[in-house]
Amino acid sequence: MAAFIDSHCHLADPAFDADRDEAIERARAAGAVALICIGESPDMAVRARAVARRHPGFVFHTAGVHPHDAASFDPLRDIEALRVEVGQGAVALGECGLDYHYDHAPRDQQRRAFAAQLALAAECHLPVVVHSREAADDTAAMVREAGANGVVGIMHCFTGPQALAETAIEAGWYVSFSGVITFKKWDDDALLRLPGADRLLVESDAPYLAPVPYRGKRNEPSYVSQTVTKLAEARGLSAERLGAVVTENARRCFRFPS
Repeated sequence: MAAFIDSHCHLADPAFDADRDEAIERARAAGAVALICIGESPDMAVRARAVARRHPGFVFHTAGVHPHDAASFDPLRDIEALRVEVGQGAVALGECGLDYHYDHAPRDQQRRAFAAQLALAAECHLPVVVHSREAADDTAAMVREAGANGVVGIMHCFTGPQALAETAIEAGWYVSFSGVITFKKWDDDALLRLPGADRLLVESDAPYLAPVPYRGKRNEPSYVSQTVTKLAEARGLSAERLGAVVTENARRCFRFPS
């Protein structure tokens, strides 16, 4: 059984209200060493913190403002709320970034909210968890600048393009792959081989994007083992070896003890 750290799961989501503790224990039984519970808004960060405190040393939380919510972003109110979460043990800022597919918020406001969180990450010396959809050029420019300012981040649920991965890797960032890489329509194993071994992470993005053979069901962190197997096959490694690599990378990224 391969070990792994799920670098991105939404365990505070109401989808887990009926069996959250059981899902966490299933992840542990499947090989999980730790789970990163994403707080994609200040309110969800409080919920994520509560989940983490119920499972100390195994579940950790983040705090951020998702690009979908950038229209209501208030730099004074929201950055102060994120500072509070940092003080309460948040291990990363985010999920934040840019989403030009849905455009739920004007693009200039998305960039403003993203830039403020990158600045906070630099100030607090925390990694940043980044969502980017159909916004590769602007994301790359902001990642490049953040990297120059010492910020390390994670390109979450990455599916391309390759040029954005290259920019992130050059900035010292990590690339995290989800269950999407197990889908029948996935046809870019070359992308899975692009990052150096020290830049790889895996995630569930639960309750979304359940991998094969669980498509159509609610996703959960235990299913990351399917992603580890697929990523290992694409890179010519055993699942056990790939699991050890991504676990060590996540420990380094989120500054967990070995």
